[in-house]
This record gives sequence, structure tokens and C-alpha cells, in this order.
Amino acid sequence: MQRQIPATFDRVERNEYGYNAKQVDEFLQRARVSFENPHAASSVIKSSDVRAVSFDPVKGGYAADGVDAALDRLEDAFARRERDELIAQRGEDAWLREIGKLSGLLRGRLHRPDGERFRRPTKSRVRSYNMIDVDNLCRDLIGYLEEDRPLSVDNVRKAVFRQASGPDGYEETQVDAFLDRVVELMAAID
Repeated sequence: MQRQIPATFDRVERNEYGYNAKQVDEFLQRARVSFENPHAASSVIKSSDVRAVSFDPVKGGYAADGVDAALDRLEDAFARRERDELIAQRGEDAWLREIGKLSGLLRGRLHRPDGERFRRPTKSRVRSYNMIDVDNLCRDLIGYLEEDRPLSVDNVRKAVFRQASGPDGYEETQVDAFLDRVVELMAAID
């Protein structure tokens, strides 16, 4: 039996919502086994799994900030390992081709004109992201990718956009999916 390693995260007040501690602990335990001994893991966890994980909200649970910061570090560690494994198996040129393909896909959208980078919701009451905020981040990403301007992967992970309504903004799910790929690229590069 695997030794259980409890997380040491702060908890929110008993009447506030935080992440389900049991779910967090179980995921981190699985991630630890997967990272330290991937051949012993029942299912290998990848950086994309860490990025996509979510936990149920419960009263008195773990404070989200601490858990999210730990997940960001864990995602970076898995991304580095995935990069190193790809280079070891197929060579640095293969890794550079993979990075180039992903970068090319992302640049295609980044170079669309302001206000046209993402879909707009078709229903008027659907929440969406403020186009100006999203377009500003996209210009920062162009600077990072093409002009070697500094930008941290955490700036992208923690990006917050003002809300818009319906067609006055960009569709949240499409922007979020795009930013997930941006984080994947940045984590692989850095």
C-alpha cells in the first residue's frame, strides 16, 4: 500500500468554500507516485492532467490559492519531464518541431485583428470575456513569442478578464481552451 502524504494547505473558515481536501490529497498522492515512479502508477499523470484537474467546493476546505500555486509548480515539473523524455527518446529536433507546430497554431489566432480573435457568443445573456482585456493579453503573447519580451507563464495562468455580455465579448470557453494551449507551450519552453 502506498504511504499517504497529507498536504499541508491552509483551510478556509468553516462557513466558507474551499477545495475538497480529500480530493486534493488523493490527486496529489497519485501525481507524486506518477512523477516519482511512473511505471508503478495505475495511470500516468501528465502536465495537461494537472492543468485540467478540478475539485469540488466544500465548506472548510483547502484555500484555493495555496492549492493552485502547488498545482502550477507540479504542472511545470511534469512539463519539464515530458520535454526531457521527448528529447531523450526522439532528440532535440523532435522537441523543437513539436514546439514549432504548437507555436504556429497559436500565432495564427494571435495575429487576427483585435476584436476578431475568438468567437462571440450568439445569445445576449451569455457571459463572455471583455475583448479589450483578452486582446491586450494576446499582444503581450505576441511580444513574448516573437520579440523575446518577458512574460511569465503565471501571468497567463492568473489572467483575469472583465466580464462582458453576449456578443460584446469573446466566448469564455474558447478563450480558456486557447490559454490552456498557451500555458502548455510556455511551460514546455521555460
